[in-house]
Amino acid sequence: MSSSTSSSDPGVWRRFVTRAVATTMIGVAAVYAFVALVDPWGVLPFHIPAERPPISTNARYAFAGLARSDRFDAAIFGTSTMRMLRPAELNQAFDARFANLAMNAATAYEQSRLFDVFLRAHPRPRAVVIGLDHVWCDAGPLQRYTPRAFPETFYEASPWPAYREMLSFYAVQEAVRQFAVMTGLMRPRYGRDGYTRFLPPEDRYDAARAAANLPPIAAGVDWTVPTPPVETDFPPLALLQRMVAETPAEARTILVFMPLWLGSQGAPGSGGAAQAEDCKRQVVAIAQARAGTVVLDFWRPSPITREPTHYWDPMHYRDAIAERIEAALRQAARTTPAQTEDYAVLAP
Repeated sequence: MSSSTSSSDPGVWRRFVTRAVATTMIGVAAVYAFVALVDPWGVLPFHIPAERPPISTNARYAFAGLARSDRFDAAIFGTSTMRMLRPAELNQAFDARFANLAMNAATAYEQSRLFDVFLRAHPRPRAVVIGLDHVWCDAGPLQRYTPRAFPETFYEASPWPAYREMLSFYAVQEAVRQFAVMTGLMRPRYGRDGYTRFLPPEDRYDAARAAANLPPIAAGVDWTVPTPPVETDFPPLALLQRMVAETPAEARTILVFMPLWLGSQGAPGSGGAAQAEDCKRQVVAIAQARAGTVVLDFWRPSPITREPTHYWDPMHYRDAIAERIEAALRQAARTTPAQTEDYAVLAP
């Protein structure tokens, strides 16, 4: 006797597939709703009302929301050479609330996009500090991205395209982590103002190991000899020019050439030194087009850049040097700082 509900009955399979698809769609919708409501990066227009500290190791995701936060009215931009600067050490001098939005290996394009987000959210910022290094003085074609993912939708004027980024395994993972932080189940790994120490603790500094990673300073070179600039096209500086020009006049704006280790700087008379001098010349011209813009140059032979024990590697300096840079910025908050052995004042 044959069964009327044989497993080969097409209707049975049709109902099974329909139920499976419906269950899957409901599950996906529930997960998506969870991610969107938690909004792990703080970029969506509708989400659970709660503070969202940075949680992602890729700051390109984490900082788009931080740049929009109304807890800040001033910002630091740059690569990892600016990450050692502590917002809390600048707030009082500038009468502002800083966020450090510097990102590891950030291209000039990525920095400019983050700057756009900050300025749209803060049309009257108190201060802007932009760190300059080799990224801005690159004579090659403009590099937009690095191997790190850059979510362009997070940086658009409209928040709605960002919803497209919420349906991914990465979004689910970060939503779970953010929810754990929001509910007190997990401590945030990164500072709520963007500052997080990413270098080893000072008590783990090994001078011999650090020195082994530093290019040697060329022997017998007179570093006081000036190098004439060689006219060079630096595509990133077009972005810097726009950023400086768009910064409101009342915002204190400081551009800082960072103190790269002297052995990684071009020796006087070399092609690298000539290009660096022309980059500085063009930055000064950009600054002079906007009244009150300050340019500090730590990227030069100095007591900082000559001493190997000041560095972890050719780009990253130690805490004591960060404090010296912070002190110069505090002085520049109200007036043009005095010239010192550590840096030159290139503008105004």
